[in-house]
Amino acid sequence: MAALWRALRALRALPGGARGRSAGPPGAVTLPRPLGADAHDEEPMLVAQRKNPDYHGFSADPEADVLNMRAAFLAGISIAIVLGSVFVHYLPDYGLQQWARREAEIQVRERERRGLPLLTSNYYDPKRLPLPPPE
Repeated sequence: MAALWRALRALRALPGGARGRSAGPPGAVTLPRPLGADAHDEEPMLVAQRKNPDYHGFSADPEADVLNMRAAFLAGISIAIVLGSVFVHYLPDYGLQQWARREAEIQVRERERRGLPLLTSNYYDPKRLPLPPPE
């Protein structure tokens, strides 16, 4: 805050013409205008668009502008396709389908090794189920 007061005092100490007085009251200070904001200057983008109606924002030269635009879009689309494909390829196993397949193959090999049928009609072992007496 002290730096702000020092800056204001320094502005007040300048002679009247050196700090750019406005038409306002005697204590008013005019802020400097941004670069290229003079009343008679046009914005650089408007000048480039008048020179090249198909201006893409890469260069004031029309041929370089088109070349740079095409290079940027080619690189951007290529990167999006390549990185997108890599991302999708390395996604985890959706719905555990690959895991289920591997587990089923392990179960088939185990049942073949033991000499059991691959599928049985009973999902649960009937010897372990408590059934009501047959009456």
